[in-house]
Amino acid sequence: MSRVRVAPSLLACDLARVADEVRSVEAAGADLLHFDVMDGHFVPNLTFGPGLCAAVRQITKLPLDVHLMVSNADELLEPFAQAGANRIAVHAEAVVHLNRTLDHVRALGVTPGVALNPGTPVGVLDEVWPLVGFILVMSVNPGFGGQHFIPGVLDKLARLGPERDRRAPAVELVVDGGVEAANAAVLRRLGVDILVAGTAVFGDSDRGRALAALRGEETR
Repeated sequence: MSRVRVAPSLLACDLARVADEVRSVEAAGADLLHFDVMDGHFVPNLTFGPGLCAAVRQITKLPLDVHLMVSNADELLEPFAQAGANRIAVHAEAVVHLNRTLDHVRALGVTPGVALNPGTPVGVLDEVWPLVGFILVMSVNPGFGGQHFIPGVLDKLARLGPERDRRAPAVELVVDGGVEAANAAVLRRLGVDILVAGTAVFGDSDRGRALAALRGEETR
């Protein structure tokens, strides 16, 4: 089993010190940085836009992983690509023509992903597997940080993993929502490639320890 990667979510960082926070998790060994982009419409919260992505791009070499929880996802693809995003995930429910949206993301030189809410069936992927770089499985209902992991998502992952292996083995499985050391082990066993974690990383003063715990690594 390959080493799981961890993407700290900036939603949980101290935004008054965002540069210091980014440098802290980068120095601790984070693999990516995750942006939870919310519009107050598709989800009941409002966060940040391409401006923060562009600012962070100036201070880190880590890949920037953008999760668009917005109703107008197609309109934000180019702004985030221009801001330096390396990966962009859209919700199947938030776009009219999913295959066209994924093609557009790839044409921008960005890895395209599809985000699945806890209630979104795996079947929405049936016609787009060849177009997808990663699947972002939400283990909470999107809109707020600090929520508790929904256990039923484990069954979805148990079905999705073998389907991925059969249809498109190169597609990465990502889990986002309530991820912590206590549930990271089962997620790793289910073949998850990337763990998105906010509070579990930024809520720990020792970021290296937090990342190691999520990866199941021992610390000295």
